[in-house]
Amino acid sequence: MAATESNMLPLGSVAPDFKLPDTISGRQYDLQGLRGEQGTIVMFICNHCPYVLHVKQQLIAIAQEYALQGIATIAISANDVVNYPQDAPDKMQALMAEWGNPFAAYLYDESQSVAKAYQAACTPDIYLFDADLVCVYRGRLDGATPKNAVPVTGEELRGALDNLLAGRPVSAEQIPSIGCNIKWKTE
Repeated sequence: MAATESNMLPLGSVAPDFKLPDTISGRQYDLQGLRGEQGTIVMFICNHCPYVLHVKQQLIAIAQEYALQGIATIAISANDVVNYPQDAPDKMQALMAEWGNPFAAYLYDESQSVAKAYQAACTPDIYLFDADLVCVYRGRLDGATPKNAVPVTGEELRGALDNLLAGRPVSAEQIPSIGCNIKWKTE
């Protein structure tokens, strides 16, 4: 379980567009078709990462709670499924059924081009974009990891979401996420 920090896409960046297959519905979606009216969370996760599994209840809770306030949560997996078959689309679909399909979509980035466009490095790697798809937060959910005793609360992402929804500035003091590295394909 090698810990990798997120690269921290510059604040103010516009969300890179994409068109990817949704493992839940089988449909192709682009960012415009999934974005939330008030904002959009884009997060890179995968099925087997212990960091993702450690915070899954908060990821689910945040997606469900903030969907009621116009925030869409889009999950994307970009892992190499040849070397990590547990992250294959059929396994992604099964995991979302187990989790209760809490996200707008769980997309598969087979080419890994979307992960590269977002400068994603780890799972979970979390981005929050405002209603105009401008990045206002990128970083960790909270200070909890499988290696520490910090409670999983989602407080840092929740704080950014609450400020965004209240029309208050989101603090630029943001801490990188930490997790398993994205499993990049080898050429």
